Amino acid sequence: MAPRADGTPTFTEQARRRQLVDCTIDLISTRGYPATSLAAIAERAGISKAAVLYHFSSKDNLTRAALEHVLAEFTAYVRERVDRAAGPRAAVVAYVRAMIGYQQANRRHVRVITEMLLDDAGGTKLKTPGQHDTGNRWQELAALLSAGQQAGELREFDARTVALAIGGAIDGVVSHWLAHPEYDLDAAADELETFTLDAITRRARLMRQRRVGAPPSGSWGSAVPGVAGPG
Repeated sequence: MAPRADGTPTFTEQARRRQLVDCTIDLISTRGYPATSLAAIAERAGISKAAVLYHFSSKDNLTRAALEHVLAEFTAYVRERVDRAAGPRAAVVAYVRAMIGYQQANRRHVRVITEMLLDDAGGTKLKTPGQHDTGNRWQELAALLSAGQQAGELREFDARTVALAIGGAIDGVVSHWLAHPEYDLDAAADELETFTLDAITRRARLMRQRRVGAPPSGSWGSAVPGVAGPG
């Protein structure tokens, strides 16, 4: 089917592009990025290599589309849960829980992110320094933290440094789980929640809540900034 006169893809073309993206995600997550060739993608989709190139001009364009899809799904999942949080402290906890929960439930998406952004088998060397900040990840968490400070819910600290520390802790726990599937990621998420609250909560409030078991108060709702995906 020919493209529309304005250049936008038809419904059939959109469906085919989505199929190719899904096939690419499957192959990268099972075979790795180097072994995911256009010929392999075409075979998985049941079409010719030329048909793949009709929709995506190169392997690079197609794999980038797959990564963008994964990051968009990840971002939407985290944002939805942060936006539902009642209060700034709860929003930060929701962020931590959502970041871990999505990766736990979508292991193949994590593999795509790892394969696309990291350059070594150990998953430690970034292909491009700072590339893990795709979608302004630390900036959005820092915005959540700053908003909590402005609301008087969180102690004073440098939001960038604490956002990077929390993000690094999440990445470290998930990376360890990927290498050691027996690692209890649910228990790790509980520990990270405690770690995060200890790092950001005003000391007097923290001690008071530990004594009485008081839940976080306040309405967060639409005041929570949007949260982007991993980098």
